[in-house]
Amino acid sequence: MNELLNQVAIVTGAGRGIGRAIALKFAAAGADVVCVSRTAENAEKVATEVRALGRKAWPCALDVADAAAVAAAAEKILADCGRVDVLVNNAGVTRDGLLMRMSDADWDTVLNTNLRGAFLMTRALHRPMLKQRAGRIINIASVVGLIGNAGQCNYAASKAGLIGFTRAAAREFASRGVTVNAIAPGFIETDMTAAVNETVRAELLKRIPLGRFGQAEEIAAAALFLAGPSGAYITGQVLVVDGGMVM
Repeated sequence: MNELLNQVAIVTGAGRGIGRAIALKFAAAGADVVCVSRTAENAEKVATEVRALGRKAWPCALDVADAAAVAAAAEKILADCGRVDVLVNNAGVTRDGLLMRMSDADWDTVLNTNLRGAFLMTRALHRPMLKQRAGRIINIASVVGLIGNAGQCNYAASKAGLIGFTRAAAREFASRGVTVNAIAPGFIETDMTAAVNETVRAELLKRIPLGRFGQAEEIAAAALFLAGPSGAYITGQVLVVDGGMVM
């Protein structure tokens, strides 16, 4: 129950869905949590939930694709928290559409948030981990980054890129005791999948051997495993949590 006792975890995209579940799971395991969300309202809402679990929480309204804003936020986080032990790069967006109709803006928005955002956050916050010779970085990728998906060339590219980024960073940081891993969720019950119509949902379920969508808490449990003592000897890996979809 205290796998992360007194550690400081930063979770991006913490305002809802998988990010919120991870923030609360980490708090329940003893971590103090920086709750990063695009809006101050969502960041504060989750921070309040973390505090209700008896842990410290710092809300942080941030666009992770904005380099100057990330640098400023990182400086403030380190000043307020004094350290960082776990970074979860979860912030992500979709702008779905067939390649032939995809606009430059939709491509850039997805790549900038999903991939550039992880790069900027990691660049801004990895040095304290290297200095203390301990830390965990967890990037939330997707099975779409492994197998692709029609209508999601931008999203697939961003998540496949995130997996490559994970493996390269893992090699760079390993000598200082910092692990870098990715989690590739399948279809999870979130606001994003709630918008899927019943016909598409039924077709997706046929592709999942376990016959159901996953829960955000199941991704959070995987993140806690990688962040806690049990994940100490794991780095550069992609943990697929998808009900058997891409086995």
